[in-house]
Amino acid sequence: MIAGSYPERIVCLTEETTETLYLLGEERRIVGISGFTVRPPRARREKPRVSAFLSAKIDKILALEPDLVLGFSDLQAEIAAELVRHGLEVHVFNHRSVAEIFRMIRVLGGMIGCSDKTEALVSDLERGLDTLAERASRLSRRPKVYFEEWDDPLISAISWVSELVGIAGGNDCFPELASEALGKNRIIADPGEVIRRNPDIIVGSWCGKKFAPRKVKERAGWDAIAAVRDNQLHEIKSPLILQPGPAALTDGVESLHRIFAAWDGRNPSTRE
Repeated sequence: MIAGSYPERIVCLTEETTETLYLLGEERRIVGISGFTVRPPRARREKPRVSAFLSAKIDKILALEPDLVLGFSDLQAEIAAELVRHGLEVHVFNHRSVAEIFRMIRVLGGMIGCSDKTEALVSDLERGLDTLAERASRLSRRPKVYFEEWDDPLISAISWVSELVGIAGGNDCFPELASEALGKNRIIADPGEVIRRNPDIIVGSWCGKKFAPRKVKERAGWDAIAAVRDNQLHEIKSPLILQPGPAALTDGVESLHRIFAAWDGRNPSTRE
């Protein structure tokens, strides 16, 4: 391989590319990470933190002399543009579905010349999802699930989360909103609509702040919701489910399934 054929100094502005590179055994290439990175835990000890999500330490990134900067979504467009103006090579992923997460992993593997290891990783992740889906198929019934990504305003699940709810054995209460990439387009303007859809389970992942079941219970009229009456209010930490990468496809979806299976165990029904 010719020296310099692939990036050797990579800054990851979000966690999912960091975790992917570690899973590929290519963490040596990472020279900077997001301050929100928690997976794998060792990354915070080993790599300098150079960004939040909506902001970045441009001077610190430039000092690291990266040959590739990886970002995610339109929300990092301004950071990406500024880095490009400083002459850096930047790739911004914009994946929003399970299939697109797998594509992100494959593209990243291709960028660093590790296609074989990447295909092995993808195969492992796909097998894990298939195994979990088979377990989910044995539930006696599928709960109606309201996944709340933010509380004020109410924002429902993005596409990959909605898909994982289905794989884990539930039915998303707001599937028509899931395909909307922007959070502002997934706002539930009328909280009464959640009451009308009457979820069996409410899962909260408030994007970086702690989910507060008490606040959910105190919402006007929500005591009529089955999930509230039955105390089926659960938190999944945002790094596990709102990070569009390996975490969501492993620990995130597994957390969903555990919640659904426990609910099913308390609410069994006989299949027709």
